[in-house]
Amino acid sequence: MKKMAFLFPGQGSQSIGMGLELYQEYDFVRELFDMAEEITKINLSRLCFKGPMEDLTMTVNLQPAVTAVNLACLVAVEKEGVKSDITAGHSLGEFSALYASGAVSKEDVFSLVLKRGELMHRESIRHKGAMHAIIGLSIDDVDKLVKEVQAEGVVAVANHNTAYQIVTTGAPAQVEKVSLLASSLGARTIPLKVSGAWHSELIKGAEDEFKEFLETIFFNTTEIPIIHNVTADFAINSDEIRAVMAKQFCSPVRWYDSMRRLMDEGVEIFAEIGQGKVVAGLLKKILPEDYPCKIYNVNNMKTLEAFLKEIA
Repeated sequence: MKKMAFLFPGQGSQSIGMGLELYQEYDFVRELFDMAEEITKINLSRLCFKGPMEDLTMTVNLQPAVTAVNLACLVAVEKEGVKSDITAGHSLGEFSALYASGAVSKEDVFSLVLKRGELMHRESIRHKGAMHAIIGLSIDDVDKLVKEVQAEGVVAVANHNTAYQIVTTGAPAQVEKVSLLASSLGARTIPLKVSGAWHSELIKGAEDEFKEFLETIFFNTTEIPIIHNVTADFAINSDEIRAVMAKQFCSPVRWYDSMRRLMDEGVEIFAEIGQGKVVAGLLKKILPEDYPCKIYNVNNMKTLEAFLKEIA
């Protein structure tokens, strides 16, 4: 049997109507949404299915909403007896991967992402931030530019998404300056529609609070290995997982390294479990053309049925 990884998207994957087909089809998905709404006190079904997008994309709403859809897709797959061999999630998506790994309960996942969203929102109001995608330069090139500008204010690498797609984060003026320098070297730069400088020192004011909250959550030893954003490596026992998830708040997302690690582990089936195709798109840019694999998306009834049929 070929080794399979479940990958979960994070913020940026959302769209109005996400999760609706599975909600209409399955009682257990409706129960999942009911449970999530009870914990978060947010009408997630209305936001996911009807919007408006302005409300959905507020990070306090978006983090539980994306997680609800990720887990709806996951439980629909698992009800058919399909389990992954390894899992990972991009930034926010790592919390869905935590549940998939068996490290935390469904209820605790929603408590975690609700708290994370509230803290990030609070810090984004206190400290105005920005994020830009830089396309066409390597991580070493972007690191050099970031170091040049860091003396003037907060700026850092937020995501190492592919070999030549890096996201910067920090104070607006410094992020803009790095982008101007990158453009002068021939890179393309894209300002991202975000409300804060995620994965930067500008939200560090909430890191200790989130760490304390993590101490209230019960973590199991993982049943399925999870590759973490911070280390691009595995953490097995509960103390290790709790420590690495505390660091995730302000540390860069090492997605490129994480996907290369999945290659080293011999994964040949990749399934993006959740709305959109962001993670699958990044993966196609990371994997060599001659790497033997299949990439799937599972986010509605059609893609779920196609995936189950293919791997049967």
